[in-house]
Amino acid sequence: MNLKKSVLIILAILLVDQIVKIYIKTHFALQESVDVFSWFKIYFIENEGAAWGTKLSDILPLSDKTGKLILTIFRLFAITGIGYWLYESAKTKKPGILLCCIALIFAGAFGNIIDSVFYGVIFDHSNGQVATLFAAEPYGSLFHGKVVDMLYFPLISTTLPDWVPVWGGESFNFFDPVFNIADSAISVGVIILLIFNKKAFPKETQD
Repeated sequence: MNLKKSVLIILAILLVDQIVKIYIKTHFALQESVDVFSWFKIYFIENEGAAWGTKLSDILPLSDKTGKLILTIFRLFAITGIGYWLYESAKTKKPGILLCCIALIFAGAFGNIIDSVFYGVIFDHSNGQVATLFAAEPYGSLFHGKVVDMLYFPLISTTLPDWVPVWGGESFNFFDPVFNIADSAISVGVIILLIFNKKAFPKETQD
């Protein structure tokens, strides 16, 4: 595994991620869904925040617009750091599994950054309509795009028993989050690093 192969992994993930997102944006209205299986749905939502839809404005006294801008700028700094990590790891001939994981994480982060930076100026809104690519009246501005999510796996859909404290009688879905291919790449990269930590970061033997 070298830098060239890492770049190919990144480009392949970015290509698939953006093709799927653009297809969803130009064929689905917001919250429209299609059942693939009983446990897998294509369900179009847009995420204005970070993981799980968390916004900085929910935590700090900021407007949604300012919070979104700060989050996008933070993502740009983060992707720069990840890119440097990948370059240095390849240069110093770190294990291939580490390079692969960094490439997955980089590709996933970059994929969502594309949405955050550009989608606000190339698409119109999806509320009650299918969006248009390169719309005359885009829904946002540069650095204020929304991340497109569409993969939904409600593996278990049930109603909690009445005897369950607090949540008894309420509906329960597992797995509830809606995500995208870029998110999947990040998750897979992190999971592989955790499982094969010793192979990714071998201890240097002393002479």
